[in-house]
Amino acid sequence: MAAAPSDGGPDNNHEKGDASGRTPSGGSSFPASAAESDASTIALPAWTKALGWCGVAGLIYLLVCAVSIISRGFAGLGGDAAHAMFAFAAHPWVGLSVGILGTVLIQSSTTTTAIAVTAVGSGALPIQGAIPIILGANVGTTVTTSLVALTFIGNRTEFRRALGASTVHDFYNWLALLIFFPIELIWHPLQHISGTLTDALYGTDWLPNPAHFNFIRAATRPVEQGVIHATSHVSSTLGPLFTIVIGAILILVVVRYLGKLLKLLMVGRARDILIKAVGRNAYLAMASGMGVTVVTQSSTITTSVLVPFAGTGILTPAQVYPVVVGSNLGTTFTVVFAAFAGVGQDARIGLQAAFVHLVYNLFAIVVIYVIPLLRPVPLFCAENLARIASAHRWVLAVYLGTVFIALPAMVIVLVGVL
Repeated sequence: MAAAPSDGGPDNNHEKGDASGRTPSGGSSFPASAAESDASTIALPAWTKALGWCGVAGLIYLLVCAVSIISRGFAGLGGDAAHAMFAFAAHPWVGLSVGILGTVLIQSSTTTTAIAVTAVGSGALPIQGAIPIILGANVGTTVTTSLVALTFIGNRTEFRRALGASTVHDFYNWLALLIFFPIELIWHPLQHISGTLTDALYGTDWLPNPAHFNFIRAATRPVEQGVIHATSHVSSTLGPLFTIVIGAILILVVVRYLGKLLKLLMVGRARDILIKAVGRNAYLAMASGMGVTVVTQSSTITTSVLVPFAGTGILTPAQVYPVVVGSNLGTTFTVVFAAFAGVGQDARIGLQAAFVHLVYNLFAIVVIYVIPLLRPVPLFCAENLARIASAHRWVLAVYLGTVFIALPAMVIVLVGVL
């Protein structure tokens, strides 16, 4: 494995990889499998390629649907519990843990943020209490991507690649939290800056509500509603559980066949086009991740779609990294746009909370990614976790269970309840 510091430069030049027809190194990358080398020698007829790409588009559509289905299932299962948890989340460490655990349950950082804003508007929480919840939600939203990586667990090499690409999102958000949470506790810069922006912009009504232009949600709604309708005839607890299971099974099936198709199709010019779009320049890749997330209104969807490309060796974790950073920023614009459509004092507080999310992610990009010192850290941690977990599968279960469930729950019980 190559040294991590070469991965994350602002401009990842991959001329050597492009010339050889192999995956660009972009820094530390995982070797291509033998299956990929064999696939590159297969000359497919034009009509077969066209049919194959239609299949890829259909599978990506189903993957987006699956993520939405899981999100709706968790929302139905965990929404009431999250509302109850926010009632005693005024302590910053409890609020942070509630943001993480609540988002793991609901699988939507936007939903968690909205619930926190509602609690602020009702007087249950001050704005200072909502900020740790928002920062925690930024971390909790990364769990679904690891579920996609688990679909490659049968092949050690592919699992290592997929997990490296998926958990770079985790470690980037954890590093941002480690830096900015203590600063916010001491000096409250996010609260002050978001308040200033809210005072300057509230009531201007110059940004559209993205819910009116959410083509992705409109396209996936028939499948999502079909699954929810099919599971609505059982109890209020079993229905969401069945919805989650159906979404998880759909992800397993989709990623399995998507990987097979990509191995056959992503060769030659098609492979070069994807590499140039994502891996040639880190800041263009970041802009792509932001743009796709604004359209899909979900950073989880953006990152989940890239994991199969990483698992099959088409993209490296180093190339996925800036897309993840961009998707983190893209998901904040949705909340900001939507907040402008509200009215009343609650809407003003909601706009400030939305600006907290936006400013936080902008600061994280500057401090972690733009400044070279910290840029390699998330990628280094992700690839080392992937290397260890590919050899010892139980490590991933311990990591996810401890960091995203056990520790937040322990803080909530010990600090917020006892």
